[in-house]
Amino acid sequence: MSNEKILIVDDEQDLVKLVRFHLEKDGYKVISAFNGEDALFLARKERPELIILDLMLPSIDGLEVCKKLKTDTELANIAIVMLTAKGEESDITVGLKLGADDYVTKPFSPKELVARVQAVLRRAKISSAAKDYVEIEGLKIDVNKHEVTIKDEVVPLTLTEFKLLYQLASKPGRVFTRDQLLDAVSGPETFVSDRTVDVHIAALRKKMGNYANRIITIRGIGYKFKE
Repeated sequence: MSNEKILIVDDEQDLVKLVRFHLEKDGYKVISAFNGEDALFLARKERPELIILDLMLPSIDGLEVCKKLKTDTELANIAIVMLTAKGEESDITVGLKLGADDYVTKPFSPKELVARVQAVLRRAKISSAAKDYVEIEGLKIDVNKHEVTIKDEVVPLTLTEFKLLYQLASKPGRVFTRDQLLDAVSGPETFVSDRTVDVHIAALRKKMGNYANRIITIRGIGYKFKE
């Protein structure tokens, strides 16, 4: 059972009640707001660990709420799971760029939403500091050695492939847009355009053997590493 505090922000009161029921059943403390203005007020007052944020809100829409939260140094560490209608890929992409941790499309399964919340909160706990070493079920990424091994066999990667794999695997389950991946791998020693991120990912998958299917394509948005 958990005692983390979660703020639900949605103007559909029946939906809020449904989500509240499932979250409280899992032990979470739940508060709610029905518009963007109240959401920002409660975020500052209550300091929840996570906010479930609808995009279509009265007064201030969800994307603007997300932006205000992530640009406020006192609130930026609050995890955000966006709620959005299907097909709004552009809004999802913008939200992820603004710093949202995950998204759930409507209509949705309350159990899936709770599972996503649990995953985001778990990731937030383990990724509070940058990691020089990542190990996931036989896959090892050593930043200091600049070495990737799979079951103790070295995998020869280019610098760009190494950076892409590290960015994805260091935060498994989190969706990264192509622009975010581009920012992560670009530097004085590398040059990657947004049009070639997909090419580098394809090359990386070919070298990953049975682990290739852990790199998941999120259509129209980007990629994530399967938890």
